[in-house]
Formats: sequence, structure tokens, C-alpha cells
Amino acid sequence: MLDHLIKGADLVDGTGAPARRADVGLRDGRVAVVAAAGTVTEPARATEDATGLVLAPGFVDPHTHYDAQLFWDPYATPSMSHGVTTVVGGNCGFTLAPLRAEDADYTRRMMSKVEGMALKALEEGVDWSWHGFGEYLDALEGRIAVNAGFMVGHCALRRYVMGADAVGGRPTAGQLREMVRLLREAMDAGAWGLSTTRSSTHTDGDGAPVASRHAEPDEVLALCAAVGEHEGTQIEAIVAGCLDRFADDEIDLLVEMSAAAGRPLNWNVLTIDAAVPDRVPRQLLASERARKAGGRIVALTMPILTPMNMSLGTFCALNLIPGWGEVLALPVGERIARLRDPEVRAEMLRRADSPEAGVFRRLADFRRYVVGDTYSPENAGLTGRVVGDVARERGLDPFACLVEICARDGLRTVLWPMPPDNDPASWALRRDTWEHEDVLLGGSDAGAHLDRMCGAPYTTRFLGDCLRGRRLVGLERAVRMLTDDPARLFGLRDRGRVAVGAHADLVLFDPERIDAGPATLVHDLPGDSPRLDSRAVGVVSVRVNGVETVRDDEVTGAVPGRVLRSGRDTRTVPVR
Repeated sequence: MLDHLIKGADLVDGTGAPARRADVGLRDGRVAVVAAAGTVTEPARATEDATGLVLAPGFVDPHTHYDAQLFWDPYATPSMSHGVTTVVGGNCGFTLAPLRAEDADYTRRMMSKVEGMALKALEEGVDWSWHGFGEYLDALEGRIAVNAGFMVGHCALRRYVMGADAVGGRPTAGQLREMVRLLREAMDAGAWGLSTTRSSTHTDGDGAPVASRHAEPDEVLALCAAVGEHEGTQIEAIVAGCLDRFADDEIDLLVEMSAAAGRPLNWNVLTIDAAVPDRVPRQLLASERARKAGGRIVALTMPILTPMNMSLGTFCALNLIPGWGEVLALPVGERIARLRDPEVRAEMLRRADSPEAGVFRRLADFRRYVVGDTYSPENAGLTGRVVGDVARERGLDPFACLVEICARDGLRTVLWPMPPDNDPASWALRRDTWEHEDVLLGGSDAGAHLDRMCGAPYTTRFLGDCLRGRRLVGLERAVRMLTDDPARLFGLRDRGRVAVGAHADLVLFDPERIDAGPATLVHDLPGDSPRLDSRAVGVVSVRVNGVETVRDDEVTGAVPGRVLRSGRDTRTVPVR
């Protein structure tokens, strides 16, 4: 007998094959039957009519930071509501294990600073009782609604072995051997491989460059070689050039890392903008060189625009503009006084327009900011308005106007920069770039930067765009890009497709409605901390390992997810 029978759905199976009307039967957490609609005669404990709905494999999100959130939110919201059934965590060099008890506070403050996780939520929502990576995985086992796999963060390895010397120091030969041993131990327990960062934007809770930024290439390559000794492993890496263009030495290092491991390396995130036509070829040069050297480098790119809000009151990307951090780190009263000084603003704008500002230069075009939440009577009616328009009405330059708006709110005003790459040429370039064999959709950062961005709904918003918006790709290919493509990159066993014997990770949706609602600020984290949330539209049902976890955008409360462990749940992916 079948556990559940889905009848008459338009099956898009993840392979890219044309949709077909089918009945799909489930048993013991797997797909037991796939047959033409109306032909299944085996009885089922439950049956549903899916006429007019699309049935697809559950979506795989290749870049999340749900490492902490899963402890207080086993449903990985909002990702699961948007059809995501498998998440990849432990990215960017940051993990919660291995961990020494005395380093828990440092780790919490680092994650709060570098990944925008609310410190109160980290303190109140996680018990921090593990030491080894295997213990961390065991702490999640049996209590999550999604499937989750995790890389080992280089920063955690360094901190565990070197203590405070991890920031600024170089390991002794013995310490490097111990890092390699810990990495092997973690992969034996099921870690998916190594993640590391050399990004200039990544600083810890004390404002210092995070630990892995101090590693020399020989250290990184020794760890990569260890990754290659284990079945079903990967590498994920971030370098400074990920934001714009790779330097030659960064390409060299990424190529050497993948070749040393004999494993795919993915990086986040390829930004596509027709106004910068040389960026995509430069970034994909790393992939071309890796294939020649016996490796593979895959660029993640988002298929939707995901703005990140800004604020003059809290740490954000504006702080990363050269010379701005010193002003924006002052106490609020002093900060307002400095920002109101025309000479200070002029110098800040000068620094923002200099070559040293790099990719952050565009952040200082305050004409293109939209006012979000405001908090004072003086700012009533400004929400949703463009700063440039308000500045013209008031006879002010845009930066001065923005400062006055924010000052009236005690710098709490939420600001949304308008994306500069929302033009037809950029969308056409995206469509072409998606055709590259080493480009993969992803980069949501779900679970991070919680009150500044909401990338988790990229799956449903992309599908809505494919069906009713720009229609840059067809439905079957869009589904494959969200399911089978990432599943194949990570070597997931029996996931990413709807086929007999596959795990029953499924999403059932209405093609006439599938979309994502607007991002709204909610206070539902431990400690009443805020985050941006987005409701799914048109998602009828989500199943993880055959068990329904979402029905009509409401979480059912079931927790059938599994911690996916390398080797057991992943196979080695050839790099050639």
C-alpha cells in the first residue's frame, strides 16, 4: 500500500524533460510509483487531486547560514515555505563547530557581526553544548524539518587550534597538522568539506579580520588536500574579488585549491550588470583555468534582485566604504553632529568616489535610495519615497537630505538602495550567463543578515518570473536549475529529481500564482529580535522525505528532515 498518492499533477521531474501529467505514489519516504495520470491502481492511505498544479522536486539552496537558526526554527523559515527541502550551511568559513567552551562568546559575536545574526537570538536560542563537529551534527539530528548538510568553517578550525592567535598569527607545523586532523575528523562525522574566506569585508566582533584571512596559501592547500581524501566532499571559498573582479593571485589560489582537492569549489556571488561588461568574463576565467588544471570552479549567482537595506544607525555595507567606518562607528549623538557637517559629508563623498571604494562606490548615490521604515512624526509620509525626489523638493543635495531624515529618527531610518542592474540589458546578460556550465543559481544567504535582506524567496520569485514575468527560461529548465543542478554539484544521493526510488522531497505549486510576497519586518527571533520575512504565494504543499511540512503556506509542525552526511548521503563529483 502507498502512503500517499498525488494524482493528475503536471510533473516537472527536475531533469529538464517536458512536463507530463502523472500520478506519483510515495512509500516509506521515497517515490514508489511514477505513472501516467489515472493509471495507478495500488491503494493509498491518502490521496490528493493535483489537477492543474505542478509537482516538482524540492528545491536545493546551495548557500545558506542556517547553522544557528535551525536550533530555534527547525523549519528554516522562510526557505521551506518557498519549496526548499535541502539547505547547505557552514559557508564563508564560518561554523559553530569545532568549538571550545571558552570561545562560544567570541563565536557568537563574530557571527553577529559578519553574518548579521541577532546576538540575543544566538545567546538565547542555541545551547552551545558541543565541542566536535560530529557533536554539532548530532545536536541537529532528528529535530529539523529540512534536509541540511554543512561545510566545516576554516575560522572555527583556526580558533579551536590556535585560540586568540588565530587572528593575526600563523600556525606552527604542529598546529597545522592538528587543523588537518580536526577537518578529517569532521568529514568522518559527515561534514561536506571546507569553507574559507579571504574577503576584506569579513571582520569579527572586535572589528579585526576574521581568522581565515590570516592564513597563507600553504595552510589553505593543506586543508584542501585533506578534503580530497574523503568521499562526497566539496570546497566553498570567498575572496575579496568575489564582490567585483578577481585579482590574478586570487584566481591562482582558487584554481590550486580545487586542483589540490580534486573537488568542485563554489564561490558566492557572481554579480551580473550590463554596465560592467568585463566582470562576467573575468570572473568565469577562474572556471576556465580550473578545468585546465584538473579542478572545477562554480560561480553562484542569484536569479532575482535581492536588495540589502542600509542604515546610518547600525553596521551595514556603508561602513565598508573607505573612511566611512570611522564616522559611522561614533556614538549616535556625535555621529549625527559629524554627518550634519558639510565638510565631513564632502570628504565622505570624495572617499566614496575614489578608486579605493571599488564596488562600494555605487552605495553613495543617495538619489537612488528609497525611504523604508521611519520612526518620527517629522518623517510621516516619507516611507516609499525616493530620496532624490525629496531632496529636490527641499532644495538639498541628496546626502544632506538623507542625513536630515535619518537624524530625525535617531538614525533608525531604514533605507533601500535601488538596484542599478534592473535594466533589459542586464537581464539579457543574466539569461546568457545562466547557460554557462560553471554557473549555478544560488547565493540566498538565508539565515544571515536577517534584518537587512531576504534572499530565501528566490525560488518562488524566480519561478513566478519565468511563468508570468520576463520569461527568460521555460518552466522545465527553471525547475532543473533549482533542483537537479545543485543536487548534482553536491553529489546528493537520490535527490533533485522525481523518479522511482528517489527521496520524496517534493513541492506542489499553482503555476498561475507561484511567487513571493514582499519582505516585511517581524520580531519572532529569540530575544524578540527582528528579521525580514516573506510569505510564499501559490505553494500548495511541501514534502520532505515523504512527510508534509507545509500546506498552503502554513508549517505543519512535522520534522522529517535529515542531517545529510558526506559519503553516506553524498557521492564524489568528478571535476572533469
